[in-house]
Amino acid sequence: MSEMTFNAHRRTSDFGSAGSRRLVRAGKIPAVIYGHVAPQHIVLDAHEFEIAVGKLTESTLIVLDVDGEKYEVLLKEFQDDLLSDTIRHIDFYAVKRGEKLRAYVPIIAKGNPVGCREGGVLDVVLHEIEVECLPKDLPSEIIVDVSGLGINQHLAVKDLQLGAGITIHHNLADTVASVKTVKAEVEPATPESANAEAEVIGAAPADGTAPAEE
Repeated sequence: MSEMTFNAHRRTSDFGSAGSRRLVRAGKIPAVIYGHVAPQHIVLDAHEFEIAVGKLTESTLIVLDVDGEKYEVLLKEFQDDLLSDTIRHIDFYAVKRGEKLRAYVPIIAKGNPVGCREGGVLDVVLHEIEVECLPKDLPSEIIVDVSGLGINQHLAVKDLQLGAGITIHHNLADTVASVKTVKAEVEPATPESANAEAEVIGAAPADGTAPAEE
């Protein structure tokens, strides 16, 4: 389980779109916590969150320290402004200790397959999977070792190594990753090549003229 902590403050005034714009200009991010708690409007430090956001996934357990009161949450959505490269708003979903939750966890393939060294190509089919478990057991990612895959071999969902207490909500027979052979490209026939072949087998050339008599 991966866990991150952020400090935050309650947002008690300056609501509305104009207030949100003022917060963003001041280096803050307005946010809301919902789920297993009454909706909580909070404000985070933009610099602190933007540094970490690249490491966050839907399954990263986040601890929000809001003026000394802690909430365990998951990142559900954030709104960013591509022009100004700023985050304008965040939605957090509060989880409850001792109560199972469902979340999508990214699958990361690692290793250089044996089959790729023999001319094959790695094809990662499944990039995330839905699991159910307690918040404390929720993995931030699932690492799949593909180094042992030979050509025309694959790993299925049933082969994923997950901890105890984690239930997979996916078809266990589905392919996660495989190594495939590379098909040789067949060049389209040209009139010249067609005529040459026709001369060899005595057929009519591609231009429609009859073959020469000997």
